[in-house]
Amino acid sequence: MRMGMNWAELLLLALTAWTLVGALGITLSFLRREREQALRHLSWVAGVWLVYLAVVLGVSLLARPRVVALGQDQCFGSLCFAVVRTEAMPSYLASHGERALRVSIQITNHSRDHRQGDSDLKAYLVDSRSRRWFEVPGLGGVRLSTTVGPENSIISEPIFKVASDATELRLVFTHGHGLSHVLRIGDRDSLLHPLVFAGLGL
Repeated sequence: MRMGMNWAELLLLALTAWTLVGALGITLSFLRREREQALRHLSWVAGVWLVYLAVVLGVSLLARPRVVALGQDQCFGSLCFAVVRTEAMPSYLASHGERALRVSIQITNHSRDHRQGDSDLKAYLVDSRSRRWFEVPGLGGVRLSTTVGPENSIISEPIFKVASDATELRLVFTHGHGLSHVLRIGDRDSLLHPLVFAGLGL
């Protein structure tokens, strides 16, 4: 499990907790037939969330796609991932009209005290036509989610099958579209945020 939380995670967590407390208060007000007070509290909760969502969207719309060089770390807390090379695999691993690629990713745990892994992290390839390909299960060895010892590194080598006409391939790390990332300010998976990717030179 990845250790530590950044300010955006803490802010979303605090806002969620505040909303739950507010929802409880609103429910109690309705049960006590204090309709005016309940509606006032409800408007506060809705207003704060509207402001927060506006900030999330504003930050995403102002951001630009970011290219990460080969060998350069992309970090989530103290757990970092760097694409180090890409290799074509034997043709028998790919069906007609496809090619198989192995992407070597170095995973480094910069923590001095804790083993870490990111169980939710996935990677996919995207090409110049915005087509996406996820890892082929069962063909790679060490998984991206593997836990890494303190101040250690390992290599994960996921394999992707892509169309033979795919060009300008890039690798993107993602935690998916769960609300904890979609609603987080500045997160690479937040609403309308542009891609952060490593170019593969293919």
